[in-house]
Amino acid sequence: MTMDEDTKVLKDYLIFTVPHVTVLAGAILGVMMILGVPINVALGLFAVAYGIMLTILGLIIRPHVSGSALYRLMMAFFVGLIGIGIIILFYGG
Repeated sequence: MTMDEDTKVLKDYLIFTVPHVTVLAGAILGVMMILGVPINVALGLFAVAYGIMLTILGLIIRPHVSGSALYRLMMAFFVGLIGIGIIILFYGG
């Protein structure tokens, strides 16, 4: 089974960029926890920031993989993460 070029580009993108964004978002969450920010606010801000960073990276790669169904699913998840973060911020307690 061989991958088409779009899938290869998307796989490389996921392997090489998402871990860096995850570490940055985790560091932001850690700083908020150390500063004593309430947990629902910290998790909401974490989800929004992480979703925004991933969405920006997804938009950068869009010209290369926009036809891929996996790309569309991935972008829906990233935007959903922003929505979940907003819900946690406003309705989290």
